[in-house]
This record gives sequence, C-alpha cells and structure tokens, in this order.
Amino acid sequence: MIDGDTFDVGDVRVRLFGVDAPEQGQTCGGDGTPQWNCGAWVTDEVRARYDGHRARCERLDTDRYGRAVARCSVDGKDMGRTLVSEGLLFAYRDYSMDYDLDEKRAAVRGVGLHGAQVQRPAAYRAETRRAANAAALEEAPEGCVIKGNISSKGARIYHSPGQQHYGPTRIDESEGERWFCSAAEAEAAGWRPARR
Repeated sequence: MIDGDTFDVGDVRVRLFGVDAPEQGQTCGGDGTPQWNCGAWVTDEVRARYDGHRARCERLDTDRYGRAVARCSVDGKDMGRTLVSEGLLFAYRDYSMDYDLDEKRAAVRGVGLHGAQVQRPAAYRAETRRAANAAALEEAPEGCVIKGNISSKGARIYHSPGQQHYGPTRIDESEGERWFCSAAEAEAAGWRPARR
C-alpha cells in the first residue's frame, strides 16, 4: 500500500480510477479542532481493509507517473465506490463523476473524513506547490527566476514559476545548472522547457 488510492497488485503499481486520497503528509483539523495526520490514517484504514486480499483490476489508462489507472474490486465490490462511501476517499470529479453521489451521501452522513475539517487532496497539492514556488522565487537572483536544471540523464531542462516541478527543483551551479532571466535566454543556451 503506497497511500489510500495507490497500491501494488503483483508487480504493477495501480492508481484507483476516479478517486483521490489525502496525501501521506496531509493533516486535517484546524479552526478549533486538533490537527491530525489524516493522510496516514486513510492509508492505514485502506491497508486494514484490503492488505492481503486478492484484487481484480481493469486497466483503463496509464498516468504520467507510469502507474496503471484501474477500476479494482475485491470480493466483487468496487474498491473506489466502497472507500468513497465510507468517507475515506474523495470522488475525483476532474476525471470521473462515477463516485459523485457516493461522496455526497458520505458527506451527508458525516462519515470518515467528512466528520473532520479536511481539505480536498487536489487543493492541498496545489497549495503545497504554490508555497514551494513562492519559497523558490525568494532564492532566485533578482529578475532571473527561470531554473536551468540538468536531469540525471543529462537533459538540460528549464522550469518557469508556476510549473509543477518549479518549487522542488534545486539549482546546483557547481554541476553546471543555472538561473536564467527569460525563457528565450534559456533556450538560446541549449535548455528546453519542462513539460509540466
């Protein structure tokens, strides 16, 4: 079990279709209620229900991380529907409306995460990226915020503020990485734009 919506079935890493789980480090609570690690809690709850069980999965797609995106069932019951109905996962409406009503019923009943102060995982990820991007911008030389990074395979890639990997990307000038003041400058120096 990797987290609440990602696990290994044999030697295949599977991301459940149409659902979204809190991130491992995500906390819930606030506004007068204690903070607690709801991401780890969801992972533990899903593990307790399914670890060691035989899952049947139908691959629907492959995501950008190479994981199989699949609809899975255990004992004939759709795992996504069960976990959303129990308030452990959210319907991921950006990709599917299959579990929309299941989530709404769980929210009305106040079960699982719906009984706590919780931020939707996609909003948490976006907020975390914004914070990392803001911190990274503070490190940049004045006016030169484009990060010229060299990948482990030697590819010269530049990252612009707002891109997915901008915040976590670190520049090590001793390794030939550098800051650029514009995308045009980076491309003229032989760097290509990051895909995300």
